[in-house]
Amino acid sequence: MMQRKINLLLLLFSLIGGVAAFLLGEWLLGRWLGELPSILIVGLYFALVALGIGLGCLLAEIVSPRLNGASWKQRYLGLSWKLLPLTLVMALAAGALMEFVYELNFGGVKPVKAVVMAIDDSGSMMENDPDNRRYVAAKDLVAQMDEDNQVAVLTFSDDTTLVQPLTKLSGSGNRAEVLAAIDQLETNTGGTNISAAAAEALKVIDGNGSASTQGAMVIMLSDGVSVFDTQRELQPYVERGIVVNTIGLGLGGQPGSNLLQDIARETGGQYYDVTDADRLGDVFQQIYDALGDRTLLTERTDETVDSPYYAAVHILALLLIGALLGVGLGIIFDNRHLARSFGVGGGVAGLIAGLILEYGLSGDSFQDALIRLSAILVLAAVIALFTGIIPVGEGRLSRRGRRDSAAAAAQTQVPGRRNRSSKGF
Repeated sequence: MMQRKINLLLLLFSLIGGVAAFLLGEWLLGRWLGELPSILIVGLYFALVALGIGLGCLLAEIVSPRLNGASWKQRYLGLSWKLLPLTLVMALAAGALMEFVYELNFGGVKPVKAVVMAIDDSGSMMENDPDNRRYVAAKDLVAQMDEDNQVAVLTFSDDTTLVQPLTKLSGSGNRAEVLAAIDQLETNTGGTNISAAAAEALKVIDGNGSASTQGAMVIMLSDGVSVFDTQRELQPYVERGIVVNTIGLGLGGQPGSNLLQDIARETGGQYYDVTDADRLGDVFQQIYDALGDRTLLTERTDETVDSPYYAAVHILALLLIGALLGVGLGIIFDNRHLARSFGVGGGVAGLIAGLILEYGLSGDSFQDALIRLSAILVLAAVIALFTGIIPVGEGRLSRRGRRDSAAAAAQTQVPGRRNRSSKGF
């Protein structure tokens, strides 16, 4: 008999399972995001969510089989434990697939993986940065860059010097090689030739095929002014979508700051005015963080940040993941009616969770963790409560379940009726 009913114990246990999954998922994000492929990390995160919520629902129905009926507990509990891993695989596959789609780049969007640092080492830096804090900031940035990044370092005064060509940080010893090269840098005499620096940075990018394919960015730091034809010399940057973020050290309202602002504005970058060289490390980090690894679980900070297309994909991806999570829960119980109720509920929950993530994530680590927790709790709660909207009853999904039901019915004797199959006397 089909009925609308709610198992409050299942709601409680699914919420507890969601919290446990959240804690494991946050450890996974904090430890491995950036070191392992984000597609794998996101897939595993949603697999943990499926495990937490699924295990909570299963334990609740074992204690109080209100939704699936007492016959399920007596006959099919062993099958449910065997079907639990299938739900995890479904969630992992759905999360990984949706993350893959979300990371696809349309309309010329390229993920920035190559970073060229152009650092002013002219004589005036002896006054504005006597302790060479700019080199320390560059080393700190290289030390914490992701494995899939490439980095190049060049210095400029009257002329430019390529200190380190674009180098993949994933290679054995490559990161140490870049750090050692920066360690050798010293302030030189001479003026500030920003024009030569911009040309050399573009030459470095052109000399590396993958940088052109994947996308590149330039961080330019200077404390001076230079003769520079903004429109002509930046045209190649604009045409290819290469952003130049500029840092003015000790410039204030001097003409050099106006030039660096123009360079950043023309290429779609940001200008940072720094009066104290000790702040350079924070500025370098801020620029790098803005590169934005686009994942379903973190804030979108790249050039698609305001894209309605990627916002829609983000929300739709969570809707589909939620629906598959719900169907997976129905599969655990080998019940087509629960699969329908949980599946529709999961779609609704996924839609709400997608909206929470899309418009709640801000880049603040603590706040973003709370946003992800909220999304998981919504998934758990709405799925558990949706049986109060879509009625459920007994109804096996698998052939094994139907055979067992038929066998059980055949063995049930009608009172007063002779068993004609008996050969006894």
